[in-house]
Amino acid sequence: MSESDKIITLTSSDGERFEVSETVARQFEIVAHMLEDGCTGSTVPITTVDSTILAKVIEYCKKHVEAGDVEGNEEATKTLKDWDEEFVKVEMDTLFSIILAANYLNIKGLLDITCQKAADNIKDKTPEEVRKIFNVENDFSVDEEAAVRKENDWAFT
Repeated sequence: MSESDKIITLTSSDGERFEVSETVARQFEIVAHMLEDGCTGSTVPITTVDSTILAKVIEYCKKHVEAGDVEGNEEATKTLKDWDEEFVKVEMDTLFSIILAANYLNIKGLLDITCQKAADNIKDKTPEEVRKIFNVENDFSVDEEAAVRKENDWAFT
């Protein structure tokens, strides 16, 4: 049985099961290592990712496996890039969850596009707006904040 024919079951943190080809499962570098080391059978628990996010991650990996090697094919590269741009148009909470999953599962391409989207979302925002996006409390006193702004004046112009 070839790698693309073999079915691997991924189980999310909330118990939902997803059947994917081994080729897709190997896009999750952590799963690829488990398979290579013989640490798992045909079922792999993904204990830190819930079913909603795991479904999104699988969708991304399936698309990239189906697209294959697009290097050198400008039209296919553009089509995949456009798909990726649409894929990351999600709520910030979902985006952050996908970033955490991509980091844990070691899916470099997904981590790159989601981090870029997060960076684009905070580009040209004030520190107050960034704090609100990331739900970070301002723990500086007025004097401390003024000192930081003075030290890093270049960042606030």
